Amino acid sequence: MSTDIPNVKSAQRALEILEVVSRHSGGVGFVELSAQLPYPKSSLHGLLQTIVSMRWLTFDPVKRVYSIGVKPWEVGQSFLRSREIVVRARRFLRDALQELGETVQLGILDDLDVVYIDKVEGTRPLRLISNIGSRLPAYVTGIGKALLAGLDDEVLNARFKGTVLEGYTNQTITSGDQLIRVLHNVRRQGYAIDDGEYTLGVYCVAVPIRDLGGSVVAAMSCSVPKARIDLGELEKKQMIEVLVRQAGLISRALDARIAD
Repeated sequence: MSTDIPNVKSAQRALEILEVVSRHSGGVGFVELSAQLPYPKSSLHGLLQTIVSMRWLTFDPVKRVYSIGVKPWEVGQSFLRSREIVVRARRFLRDALQELGETVQLGILDDLDVVYIDKVEGTRPLRLISNIGSRLPAYVTGIGKALLAGLDDEVLNARFKGTVLEGYTNQTITSGDQLIRVLHNVRRQGYAIDDGEYTLGVYCVAVPIRDLGGSVVAAMSCSVPKARIDLGELEKKQMIEVLVRQAGLISRALDARIAD
């Protein structure tokens, strides 16, 4: 038993190193890494050497910084489900952008988080900034709620019933029981809303994307500054209509791929 523990700890530390380095697009040095990770310097140095030798990280001997290597990209390419959805959905995200003029995003569910796998940028001068690959707790976002609503009731009850959820703004749903009721309503109406639940002043409409069997495999959303809704520059009804239509087209595109 004792011989297994160091191996598990090393694996966890290696993954934590990758996560920290991934947040530094220009690379990060050893001193900064050691300040952010509470490991003995000798252990950190040894782990970095191993990770670099396996091409998960690269080391620039001139700048003396570590950056993400080619291996994560290679492994990421094997994640066929999300890659296929991105390829099939991209044209419809662009079509939604053309109709709405606002940033449109595509996401999938990873446990209870939403992971953003694609987006097309809005054309207005003031637009919302988000990153492909970022993740958020699903319950605080419209796109996340559209995904969570696709889970079975047994799963929702097991994960949320009677729980207290972290609040990010005064609009966040912090009651697991209330969240379940909201998700049931999302199922009935076919779309989800986020009105400042993660970031005040941001309004989001999201809809599920289903596969041939009717299972929710992804979701797409449009997020805008709430002021544009309040001023009537963009209507909630229009956002719902466009997203529902484009999500249906994505579902057909996914089904066509399966039929092929």
